[in-house]
Amino acid sequence: MTETIEGVSFPVRVTESARRKKTVSAKIVDGVLDVRVPVGLPRTVRDEHIRDLATRLGRRRATTQIDLNKRAKALAKKYGLPAPTSIEWSSRQNTRWGSCTPAQGTVRISDRLSGMPLWVVDFVIVHELAHLVHPYHDAAFHTLVARYPKTERAEGFLEAVSLGFADGVEREKPFDQEA
Repeated sequence: MTETIEGVSFPVRVTESARRKKTVSAKIVDGVLDVRVPVGLPRTVRDEHIRDLATRLGRRRATTQIDLNKRAKALAKKYGLPAPTSIEWSSRQNTRWGSCTPAQGTVRISDRLSGMPLWVVDFVIVHELAHLVHPYHDAAFHTLVARYPKTERAEGFLEAVSLGFADGVEREKPFDQEA
């Protein structure tokens, strides 16, 4: 069995452990996706876990290619928004694209965005930075977010991904199409 992570195929080595009762873990060791599972885990369940863990590892690797602090500072300056006290990737956000704690000035961005076009990531950052000024989705908040020129496009993109019409992964475009 092999799994593909960020376009690279890895052979999979599954190790059953009597010490494990419920958890499954995976990491890449010497070019092999090393997966540890409880003894007796049904093959279909095991394979589902392997696909899920490979996806998570891919996201984690992709997040290292985007400097959120640098992007947030540049976007804050460009659109007249406050910079966050901290901004980080989150692997725990499965229903939100980002979140903000205005009182602390902290922003979290879902790692599900890591393979999406940067203009979509930038939109989510701008959206969360706007919450540092206006915590609620009121008219003043939307006015701040609308400073970002690709707001409507990004919202449509994320809606399509949320509804299952797209996977969100950026693809190469033919040379005659603009981004």
